[in-house]
Amino acid sequence: MDNFLTEIENNIEWLTSFGKDPKGGITRLLYTDSWLDAQKSLKERFEELGMNTYFDDIGNLFGRVEGTELSDETIMTGSHVDTVVNGGMFDGQLGILGGMMAVQNLIKKHGKPKRSIEVISMAEEEGSRFPYVFWGSKNIFGLADEEEMKDVEDSEGKNFVEEMKRCGFDFNKDNTAREDIKAFVELHIEQGNTLEIEEKSIGVVTDIAGQRRYEVELKGEANHAGTTLMKYRKDTVEAFSRIVSESLRKAKEEGDPLVLTFGHVEPKPNTVNVVPGETIFSIDCRHTNMETLKNFTEDMEKTMENIADEMGIDIEINRWMDAPPVPMDDKVISIVENACKNQDLNYKVMHSGAGHDAQIFGPRVPTGMLFVPSIKGISHNPAEKTETKDLAQGIRALEATLYELAYK
Repeated sequence: MDNFLTEIENNIEWLTSFGKDPKGGITRLLYTDSWLDAQKSLKERFEELGMNTYFDDIGNLFGRVEGTELSDETIMTGSHVDTVVNGGMFDGQLGILGGMMAVQNLIKKHGKPKRSIEVISMAEEEGSRFPYVFWGSKNIFGLADEEEMKDVEDSEGKNFVEEMKRCGFDFNKDNTAREDIKAFVELHIEQGNTLEIEEKSIGVVTDIAGQRRYEVELKGEANHAGTTLMKYRKDTVEAFSRIVSESLRKAKEEGDPLVLTFGHVEPKPNTVNVVPGETIFSIDCRHTNMETLKNFTEDMEKTMENIADEMGIDIEINRWMDAPPVPMDDKVISIVENACKNQDLNYKVMHSGAGHDAQIFGPRVPTGMLFVPSIKGISHNPAEKTETKDLAQGIRALEATLYELAYK
């Protein structure tokens, strides 16, 4: 087991070297040199392990072990190779390396599988360079819109298409969905603190939470802070504070797994001696049940409108994201849970509050997901950390799951 832990650490350190940021962590953005170096080096590593490798048109990398009986049926595992700016060592790349190591162990123990297995290093998930997310997984199912991407640029003004072609890739030629994938399993860090607090090494994911996101604009009246009496004010910060207080109270009453966050807040004119006549703010609300999410947010919208109306303030509510929850496949969940039981692993059945590539796979192929703990829940940060012994349990659980799916 000690050799296995050392191998895990060495693999993590090796892949982390591609895009290692002098400021800490990793910055490995889509279609940059560090991204391309990582993909090419992973290809070499897959080939050293005896896998057949190929890139698709847009740069997703696949390491394939051909099945002996049902080669046209593919069991897939993996995650995304891109990072956020100054990201951590585990988000995304754990799923790739964990999949690689699980398949390596399976072949050593059992030989080639009955069904084909592919480890995928997906081109992109984070949206950290270009304003687009799930570019890798969406292209697997023909969901990406070529026209939408032609004029997209990064923060330096570099064009998406030009950067893609510079790396040797292009748009997906046929833009059709793959039909051979019979199951997908993603290993990932939790990016939260539930597993650590409850002292569990594995999370068996049942659902990925749906999200509704808003930008809300309040327009009142800017006026002198010293001469405008309280009863005559149209103070948008007061309205904002009432909205926050009432909405969070109701969120706590609703209870888990609903979460509600007021993030960006911008009062105007944002100076000490002027009543703020305008306030813009964001809202993020998530739940695993669409009906509950819909009912809660619609009630919240009415609450905001009522408070604004009572105070004589205009309100504009823009719900710019409405992503439904994605359940994992019951059969795959059962296989993952049984794998944990049979391996005597310390696990918890739970949902994911964050988005993952599995949510693109989930509505289209039987999908499962495994979490390992994140220390202090820290992620998207150079301080992102998971104990190696927990990484090992996650890979063991993935290995046992792939065995059931590909060998049985």
